[in-house]
Amino acid sequence: MVELGGISRPSFYRFEEEATPKVDRDMDLRDAIQRIALKWPSYGRPRITAELKRQGWKVGPNRVRRIMREDNLLCVRKRKFVVTTDSNHGGKVYPNLKSTMDLTGINQLWVADITYIRLEAEFVYLAVVIDAFSRRVIGWALDRTLANDLPIQALRLALEQRQPAPGLVHHSDHGSKYASQD
Repeated sequence: MVELGGISRPSFYRFEEEATPKVDRDMDLRDAIQRIALKWPSYGRPRITAELKRQGWKVGPNRVRRIMREDNLLCVRKRKFVVTTDSNHGGKVYPNLKSTMDLTGINQLWVADITYIRLEAEFVYLAVVIDAFSRRVIGWALDRTLANDLPIQALRLALEQRQPAPGLVHHSDHGSKYASQD
């Protein structure tokens, strides 16, 4: 047939392979893995393998890993909540007025917090004051150290920009920087 067709032998065999459609023997398994990954997004390969075995599949971890990699199924890990506020201090703690407020306009409630930003070689700290009604940043301060004056600088900037009327509530966590005498 190769001589009659005038083609080379390797071309004949290559044509044979392309002509027959390849059946994915893992199609049902892929479906089961995808269903588990959708139901439990935090499950990785070990848990998905265990769940498949509970469902009656005879499958090993390497096969599950290969299919998950081919289908780009990644484990979405839940980040552990890390408490960064130090509430064990001797400063005065004020009652929470935010929970009873019904906001109707700007300059009624300002919320403040401090976060850190990781740079390549160090951390910097960012103090922010946000108007709760407009959700706009109205004051901020950035520094390499977490000093008591960092949130004060952010508050001063907000006061300069907005010049609010009396009755404004400034809400923050109970951390030592916000409960200090300053």
